[in-house]
Amino acid sequence: MKSLLKEMKEYRRETVLAPLFKMLEAIFELFVPLVMKQIIDVGIPEKNKGTIVSMSLILFALAVIGLVCAITAQWFSARAATGFASKLRSMVFRHIQTLSFQELDTIGNSTLITRMTSDINQIQNGVNLTLRLFMRSPFVVFGAMIMAFTIDVKCAWIFAVVIPLLSIVVFGVMLYTRPLYKKVQDGLDKITGKTRENLTGVRVIRAFHREEDEERTFGLANEDLRRMQLFVGRISAIMNPVTYVLINAAVVVLIYTGAIRVNVGILTQGAVVALVNYMNQILVELVKLANLIIQMTRAVACGNRVEAILKQGSEAEREVLAEKADSAGNNVAEKAVSSGNNGPEKDSGSVESSGKEGENAGHIPRIVFDHVSMHYAGTAEESVTDVSFTADAGETVGIIGGTGSGKSTLVNLIPGFYPVTSGSLRIDGREVSDYSVMELRKRVGIVMQKAALLTGTIRDNVLLGKPDATDEEVWDAIRKAQAEDFVLDKKGKLGAKVEQDGRNFSGGQKQRLSIARALVRKPDILILDDSASALDFATDAALRKEISESGPEMTVFIVSQRTASIMGADRIIVLDDGSVAGIGTHAELLENCEVYREIYESQLN
Repeated sequence: MKSLLKEMKEYRRETVLAPLFKMLEAIFELFVPLVMKQIIDVGIPEKNKGTIVSMSLILFALAVIGLVCAITAQWFSARAATGFASKLRSMVFRHIQTLSFQELDTIGNSTLITRMTSDINQIQNGVNLTLRLFMRSPFVVFGAMIMAFTIDVKCAWIFAVVIPLLSIVVFGVMLYTRPLYKKVQDGLDKITGKTRENLTGVRVIRAFHREEDEERTFGLANEDLRRMQLFVGRISAIMNPVTYVLINAAVVVLIYTGAIRVNVGILTQGAVVALVNYMNQILVELVKLANLIIQMTRAVACGNRVEAILKQGSEAEREVLAEKADSAGNNVAEKAVSSGNNGPEKDSGSVESSGKEGENAGHIPRIVFDHVSMHYAGTAEESVTDVSFTADAGETVGIIGGTGSGKSTLVNLIPGFYPVTSGSLRIDGREVSDYSVMELRKRVGIVMQKAALLTGTIRDNVLLGKPDATDEEVWDAIRKAQAEDFVLDKKGKLGAKVEQDGRNFSGGQKQRLSIARALVRKPDILILDDSASALDFATDAALRKEISESGPEMTVFIVSQRTASIMGADRIIVLDDGSVAGIGTHAELLENCEVYREIYESQLN
């Protein structure tokens, strides 16, 4: 939480002025019982209308000035709290954009949503209340005690005894509930995750008639959260009645003591009323302080959770090192070319599965997989094992295999979505890990298995690939992606509206627009990860023809379940359970690779 508070430096003025005006309000409030004492002791007994009127005007003035101070303080505190929360949301959102796929998988989408919404809202409320009450409430409590000593020392000792007892109750509850509120927020994470999962998979749930099972599962999680909230709520609820009991008991003792001292002439009736008023002020402020502490406890717990996200290691941490390595890497590559080596450390000759490809003197292949292995976080089993091959500029590489064979995992290593566990993955002689994220993503265009469109227009979605692209470039990419026909039929054409997740488009249309988005940037490396599965064979063939003609230097990876989509590739890589079962052309694999032959024959028949 401490690192988050550093972001409050932009609101130094507000964080000073808000408590300052609250303190001014408190000072005026502390004078009210003394004015009332004057009215009771002087104005009423002596029937002095002048004193009563003047004191009443003073009371009115104190109320007005206190109201102005309170509104001003509220304005400054709200400005600081909302500004701070807005900045935190921006920080978290930007940070999420830098997280790798592996980190996103580990954290979970539901957790990130909760951090961005519920947790930051709790922080905002905590900051707002803290600026208004953290200094004001203790000031009023101890100020009232000091004012009581100016009226009568013996009665004031009641204040001196009650305040520490109340402090023990308040801070004791705070210390006990602080870790419990963290558990409540974790429970809320689970509820959010379950809700998101059900909303995303509602069609599957209904298709298999599992509504009752999902309702039961959600009900159990919801009941656990309810029990946890009730438990924490009951403990927190103890605070108010205990403080009321202590304060009211103190008031009883104060009135009894005051009555005796009034009877013997040591105190006046106005003095007793003033002391009771000060005790009531202490009661009100301690109740406020108790609620503040509860909110602060929640805010600190939520702040620690947000801080944990911001501290999560990300690709952004590589940027500085990568920028420093850029010049060094380029120098190494240049030396390799001039000296006739195939790479800075390992040449492509070490890539056994690719034969002698890329071993010509002075030639550095576009992409080199050198005994690459990878496993996902939290699992010991490798998803990709000892994969070796090369791909040159202008080549088309097909990747095929059964479900779960590691096809998507393999191509996701190229843009650095997941880190290589062992081995070496190089692009133009440099390790992928040495590239800055921005540089790497500019060179790679990828179309995921699940086509994703964002709310906006067709133009907006295509321009995600290249924000400065002209309409001519956008239309060219749409034409190559075989999307021109339905885009022209849309009202507004490029300006046609795209609803959330592209729900007003069919699966095939979404895939073609996603491909256009990747093509518009004219990447050095294009990855199509089973991105034409919703297209018919004729459209798929026309798409592959356009891609092959789009750029002689572009290296294309086509991941597909259909052999027809990759038959014309320069090289086909067959994966079986994460390992390479064969590499070659279509004809070579039909002759030498049993796994490929089985896939081909099963689709042929």
